[in-house]
Amino acid sequence: MFVVTGVTGQLGDAIARALANLVPANEIVGTCRDASRTTDLASLGINVRQGDFGDPASLRTAFAGASQILIVSSNARAHGGDTLAQHRNAIDAARDAGAKRIVYTSHMAASVKSAFPPMHDHAKTEDMVKASGLSWTILKHGFYAGSGVGMLADAVKTGTLDTAVDGPVSWTAHADLAEAAARILTGPSLESGSTPPLTGSEALDLGQLAEITSDLLGRPVSRHVHSDDAMHKKLEERGVPAPVIPISLGFYTAARNHEFAGVDPTLQQLIGRSPIRIRDLIAEKYVQ
Repeated sequence: MFVVTGVTGQLGDAIARALANLVPANEIVGTCRDASRTTDLASLGINVRQGDFGDPASLRTAFAGASQILIVSSNARAHGGDTLAQHRNAIDAARDAGAKRIVYTSHMAASVKSAFPPMHDHAKTEDMVKASGLSWTILKHGFYAGSGVGMLADAVKTGTLDTAVDGPVSWTAHADLAEAAARILTGPSLESGSTPPLTGSEALDLGQLAEITSDLLGRPVSRHVHSDDAMHKKLEERGVPAPVIPISLGFYTAARNHEFAGVDPTLQQLIGRSPIRIRDLIAEKYVQ
């Protein structure tokens, strides 16, 4: 039996659906804090169970009978929570459930030295997964293209994209990563290891995303580059929560350090087609 956590989130939901294309739905369990929010998955025949990363007892129940457990990383840090404690709970529950393998959604830039704070959590979680005593697979995701699309929301309305100095990012679609995860889960090997970077086929900076958006909309969308201090002030003025500001600013620093710039063919090889371009995702979101 396969367990996918976080199925009320975009990635977890997509992985569960992709997995259902490869194995019978009754072999899949999706877990989340509120099972009532996943009626669509239940209608596919996927067993949806309540499992809260902050409640170890609920995880032990949710993971019962699992052979493989895919842990979608928590974003608790952005809300002032303890991401590592949540991941520890999930890893311990996977071991207690007798699972054979943990698959963890990490990142290509995972490192305690990264300028982007979530990468610290990924690196430390990778260490916990490797020390679990179970077979493990670390998925080295490229930076989510959905984040890049979201960064353009105000610019689509105002014609101006405010950023700090950034750098190229290999924006990678959730749908592609979900399909790759499903194929890895159902693959013949349970040998432990990390994937190569699973990335889109091109690395673009935010200025280039503004140019693409301008072209698609047929009207100017220009980027205004600010100092880190000025960007900090802008984020405060927008009402961005205090725990999120260092994460946002860390993205710019990490991007200009080329932490997210690598492009690798592995994702394309896994899914058997060209990865979705961020241009197509921008068009899907903003072009009527």
